[in-house]
Parts: sequence; structure tokens; C-alpha cells
Amino acid sequence: MLCLPYLLSSARDREATSPLLLANPKTQPERERLLHLVIGSPEGVRSVIHALHKLQYAEQATWSQVITIPESGMLITPGQGEVFSLLRRDMPRTS
Repeated sequence: MLCLPYLLSSARDREATSPLLLANPKTQPERERLLHLVIGSPEGVRSVIHALHKLQYAEQATWSQVITIPESGMLITPGQGEVFSLLRRDMPRTS
């Protein structure tokens, strides 16, 4: 998920068709920043956040609120030397 303080909504400053932009503020030198992004239905995203909380990996309150991805999409620009890994997992739908 995207942390709201670092989310720049292009709908406010530019055309509504611009993608969401994620600013990347500096981290402490002794720390490594990892970004966790969960994309899916609101129920699915909340379910994953809850599961990570139960595993004591991340407090639910540290996640941003659920953010709707605009039709124009979302843009993530990694820093020099950064890599990413993607896990794709199908979860049963909750009714």
C-alpha cells in the first residue's frame, strides 16, 4: 500500500488523467526501506493486511487507507540499484 503522507495525488495538482505518484523520502542510514504493495479488491487487501498483522509482521495502523487506483494507472519509479520481486497469489473471494 502507499503511505498517504508520501502520496502525491495528481488529481489535485494536474489533470485527473495523470497516474498516482509516490514520493520517496530519505530513510535513516542504518535502515533499509522496503515498500510493500498489495493490489486487489478492498476486501482482499484488508485480508492480507490482517494476516500480516496476525503474523506480527506489521501493525494494521502502519498501512495507509485503501486507495482507489485511477483509470490512468499508477507510476512507481524505483531508486538507482533497487530491484523488485512480485508475488502473485489467487485468494478465495469473501462473500
